[in-house]
Amino acid sequence: MDAGQDDRWMRLALALGARGLGRVWPNPAVGCVIVRDGRVLGRGWTQDGGRPHAEAMALTQAGDAARGATAYVSLEPCSHHGKTPPCADALIGAGVARVVVGLGDPDPRVAGRGLAALRAAGIAVTEGVCAPEAQRAHRGFLTRVTQTRPMLTLKLATSADGRIATAAGESQWITGAQARAVVHGMRACHDAVLVGAGTARADDPSLTVRGLGITHQPVRIVLSRRLDLPHDSALFRSARDIPVWLCHGPDAPAAARAAWQEAGARLIAVATGPSGQLDLAAVFAALGDAGLTRVFCEGGGMLAAGLLGADLVDDLAVITAGMVLGAEGTPAVGAMGIAALAEAPRFALAETRALGGDVLSLWSRG
Repeated sequence: MDAGQDDRWMRLALALGARGLGRVWPNPAVGCVIVRDGRVLGRGWTQDGGRPHAEAMALTQAGDAARGATAYVSLEPCSHHGKTPPCADALIGAGVARVVVGLGDPDPRVAGRGLAALRAAGIAVTEGVCAPEAQRAHRGFLTRVTQTRPMLTLKLATSADGRIATAAGESQWITGAQARAVVHGMRACHDAVLVGAGTARADDPSLTVRGLGITHQPVRIVLSRRLDLPHDSALFRSARDIPVWLCHGPDAPAAARAAWQEAGARLIAVATGPSGQLDLAAVFAALGDAGLTRVFCEGGGMLAAGLLGADLVDDLAVITAGMVLGAEGTPAVGAMGIAALAEAPRFALAETRALGGDVLSLWSRG
């Protein structure tokens, strides 16, 4: 077996799996390629809503040619009966000779059982090919399984001095058209887009993916303790067409709850913390329980500070414009009460690239 070829085909499986990001929750976005003698016989990725699975798609394409071939799968094939039959059984039934896996599945219903079933059937199994890339690709699913919450990307679009609006509140647009298009792409590969109530009131955002020819839309989530959100907003008017979830506290007025439910929104009641604001850990536990694996937060500053302070931010996406707004501008992140550098959350730089006249830097906490 050629390790270089294994890496090549696994990277193709990972690229295919990425097509399902934001579309398959609560399932993982898996990719699968079936190969023999250097020729692709079948390929697949988890379809919208989580089924069919990647292996089923690839095996259907390959047909009888899958017998004796090698299957490259970005995550351990499932071994339990859910809404679809086990993918491990499908691979066995197809007669593949070898299965190469990027990463094991920590889901207690799988957790090595899929690989054990393949080996018991006499199929050669190779694990850990492109494991770091597979870990990254499945990060949202893994976070939900191991930490019972979705992973979180915090996006900040700021001036060079870290401001998101002028003193008068003007914010459209600090960054350019190319940067905004990239943000729409980021929304599309997350299950949900999240903002705080202040941003929802001030900007009246639609939080949809636009301009990319994509029909699928992420869930729109607003955190609002008392549901004091306008009923003439874009979110209120479109709640029946594109999902709107509102996380609120126990003291949200009954009239506000009824109005939003009538508009088509899903209400999620969560506890408040010592400060009287929503307990963000409880919010993300509830979102994980609802099946979300990947959340994209777009503000505002107080919410960003709270999420960072609660150690809930996994990735930072910072878009910086060549503009300076001064100390009177609105900071991208609110007060965090940090007195020493050692208390500040730190992230490792993963990538930087130019977006027209702006710069995107992607940071990860590993």
